[in-house]
Amino acid sequence: MVDIASRVWNHKWKIDPIVRSLIDTDFYKLLMCQSIFRNKPDTQVTFSLINRSTHVPLAKLIDEGELREQLDHVRSLSLSRGESTWLRGNTFYGKRQMFRPDFMEWFEGLRLPPYHLERKGDQYELTFEGKWHEVMLWEIPALAILMELRGRAVLDTMGKFELQVLYARAMTRVWEKIETLREIPNLSIADFGTRRRHSYLWQDWCVQAMSEGLGGAFTGTSNCKIAMSREVEAIGTNAHELPMVYAALAPDDAALAKAPYDVLQDWHEEHEGNLRIILPDTYGTKGFLENAPDWLAGWTGIRVDSGDPATAANTAIEWWKSRGEDPRKKRVIFSDGLDVEKIKTLHGDFAGKVNVSFGWGTLLTNDFRKLVPDDALAPFSLVCKAVSANGKPTVKLSDNPRKAMGPADEIARYKRVFGVGDQVAEEVVV
Repeated sequence: MVDIASRVWNHKWKIDPIVRSLIDTDFYKLLMCQSIFRNKPDTQVTFSLINRSTHVPLAKLIDEGELREQLDHVRSLSLSRGESTWLRGNTFYGKRQMFRPDFMEWFEGLRLPPYHLERKGDQYELTFEGKWHEVMLWEIPALAILMELRGRAVLDTMGKFELQVLYARAMTRVWEKIETLREIPNLSIADFGTRRRHSYLWQDWCVQAMSEGLGGAFTGTSNCKIAMSREVEAIGTNAHELPMVYAALAPDDAALAKAPYDVLQDWHEEHEGNLRIILPDTYGTKGFLENAPDWLAGWTGIRVDSGDPATAANTAIEWWKSRGEDPRKKRVIFSDGLDVEKIKTLHGDFAGKVNVSFGWGTLLTNDFRKLVPDDALAPFSLVCKAVSANGKPTVKLSDNPRKAMGPADEIARYKRVFGVGDQVAEEVVV
């Protein structure tokens, strides 16, 4: 097992590039990438970094030269033979050859496209422009790099024994959470923590701890590289990015209203079983479900990722009932701002009503809250989103208005088209 504190102290991270592989990313990015490669190969998209936690001055904390060095390193990466073999030959969600030969041939030759980096006050403006299926693969590496560089800036001020104590305390915290989770009967939980992790080594440690501590209750990790190296399941389906871009491409209001379902129609043709998970909150869960075609009710489940999770789950349960489906045969995956107490509460409230699963993210792989002075290692809310498609702005409304993004006039238009009424603002934890 890697001694993380000694690695930090002895090498000052020089032997540890933040992103060490093109598959050091979330599994859903690769699934979506293949779908986009097939269905929207000519779409031009711009991704942009958005720091929701503006109190964290990234440009003050992170040296621009070091940031460029890490970004340039990612551009030098390509699939190794072993990684290609794993993607081509492994079984994912019970299916062999999940990734088609034409997609794999393209992916094996890929180098990530250029980036644009500029300092704006105390923040960085980081953008990526190009073909959708190429620039989308910048999202997770960009977030991981900014998160870890901010952490390194803090760790670099600490002494050898201080680092050992810090990691001992953080490990104890994770293990105590695992011990609490052991008490939950029939738990199903996965690691979703790549994008805002403390570091690659720390995420890898957390996955090993979950695997040993929870046994079969731990269902896998979203991180493809760790899934491959630790021989656990790669977990993930799809994300808000798909409906956001499809909606931006819609030529009129009628096409806009239909766009979220066009996305899932394309997905339906490619995937089955546990990959048929609806993410309904991009433009409001309630309206999405009310207007959904009947065939979507036959999908396996729903992921809850914004707003009040209990409200969203109950809305899904009532929707399934109204469409003649048995909710007890459906899956609800909770994945927004989870920690142990929320997991316990949600499991207690919904076990027996639906099949309950959890995608545990930032507060698994980056919970260093209150462990250093000024809480300088606390996680913060950083995202990298598609902000335009073929020159048209993207919009996200969410069930939590604090997560909404896009130009004000377009947000108003989308609210009108999708019938989004009053919303309750929830704290954005991470």
